[in-house]
Order: sequence, then structure tokens, then C-alpha cells
Amino acid sequence: MKAKLEDIPTEKGNSSFYAYRFQVPFFEFKWHYHPEYELTYIVNGSGYRIVGNSYEYFSSGDLVLLGSNVPHTWTSKLQDGVPSESVVIQFSKEFIASFLSLNESKSINSMLATSERGIGFAIDEALSSKIIAVTETTGMNRVLKLIALLDELSQKPMNCIAPNAFHTIVSQKSEVRINKVCLFIQNNFHHKIALKEVANLIHVTESNFCKFFKKATGKTYSDYINEIRINEACRLLAQSEKTINQIAFECGFETLSYFNRVFLSKKEVTPSKYRSKTLDRTSKK
Repeated sequence: MKAKLEDIPTEKGNSSFYAYRFQVPFFEFKWHYHPEYELTYIVNGSGYRIVGNSYEYFSSGDLVLLGSNVPHTWTSKLQDGVPSESVVIQFSKEFIASFLSLNESKSINSMLATSERGIGFAIDEALSSKIIAVTETTGMNRVLKLIALLDELSQKPMNCIAPNAFHTIVSQKSEVRINKVCLFIQNNFHHKIALKEVANLIHVTESNFCKFFKKATGKTYSDYINEIRINEACRLLAQSEKTINQIAFECGFETLSYFNRVFLSKKEVTPSKYRSKTLDRTSKK
């Protein structure tokens, strides 16, 4: 889908890079991209993270490094009056270039190259404190803290988020249309959504909608909505005691057999095995 270009140089002012911590009632759907690298740490909140053509559930502690011009958004809903909170650090290629020329920066270089697919990290209390500290200091001390943080992250295990680098540039008109469609899907995927219904949203035929959607998102309409539904099913399997049958229908699948087939295709395990593996990991913590 088409993302909005975010103007970070204007926002950061005279600072070498942009680092801030903020609270909001919930994370709004804001599909955007920018030339700067971005490190995002979710202090509190849960919902869905979209990076390139990856759609995954996130919760507090989510830590992701994104490369230049990777489209992304974190989106959530109101949660019993508890605000969502995150730390965001954005820095340009020009800023980091002088440090990357050092022999000691080989691992950072490698990490940043990989970040074009989005990188997820596990986080602990010590690392969390170091990330927050970058937003609380100024001057050269802040620069040094960021470089030390990137060096530490480059030594940690990494999980690539998106299957491949992805960024499609289309017109402003297409941007408005695809965001309208994706917001509608996000809010209504629990129910049956007819192809004609989403095509009517942007006033095109069903055939033209399918071509437009595939070009804008890199996925077919059915694959996109199934991915959203399966990720919601994974969340419910891990966090609730609802039956698999209940979860299937709650996530918008019309039959249990189709749900099982799509789940196995997406996750390479059955829903019951996914739940048991998740419970085993939880019990070992």
C-alpha cells in the first residue's frame, strides 16, 4: 500500500537525530515512510504492526529497527483508559555514515543493511533503560548513547520481520484509496467482507480493485485479509481459553475446515499445536 512521506528533518530541528517518548490514548493507523532509520520501542500497548508486507500482532516490549524508506505503522485501540506509549529514535544515513567508516562498526553496518526488511529484538530491563536514556540526554552525550545502543543491538539475535524489502510508490490519489480500504478491513475483518463491498469503497469494479490492491500492497485481497485474520487468531489462541471453533468464527472465517487449512498454510502448524507450543513457552518463563 502507499505510505505517506514523513518530514523528519523539519521535526528534529537542529539536533543530529530525532529521539522522543510519547503517550497517546491509542496508536492511530498512520501508514508512512521516511529516508531515516527508525528504532521503535513500545513501552506500553498492543495491537498490530505493519512493516512492508508483514502484518503481525505486537504488545508491550516490541522493539523494531526499520531501514530507510520502509513503510510501517503501529495501530491499536483504546484499552480501558490505559494510554499507549512508545519511544522512537530516527537518524539519517548522513548522520551515521561517519561512524560506519570505522572498523569497529562492522556489525552495525551489517545490522543496518538487514534493517531494510525490518528487524525485531528481544528486550530486557537494562536495554529498555538505555533506549529511554537516549531521549533524556542532550548534546554529545546523547549521540554517544545512541551509537553505544546500536552497537549493543548489533550483537544481539535478530528476527527479520518482512519477507523481503518492499516499497511501492504510487500516486497521492492511490494513497488515499488504499488507506481507506485498509482501515476498513482492519475494522471489519471479524465479519464477512464481500469483494464488491471494498471495491465500492473506492468506486471501482471488482476486477479493477483486485489489480489495484495487488499493485499497492504486494498481496492479493484474499491473502491480505487472511493474514490479518490468522494473526488475530494467533493472539486469541495464546491469550484466551476460547475454543478453536469459537476463534475461527470470531476472526471472520465461515468454516472451521477453511480456517484450519489457511492457518496451517500461514503458520506451518495446526491451531491446536500452535496453542500448545505457546503455552509451553509461557510455562517455561
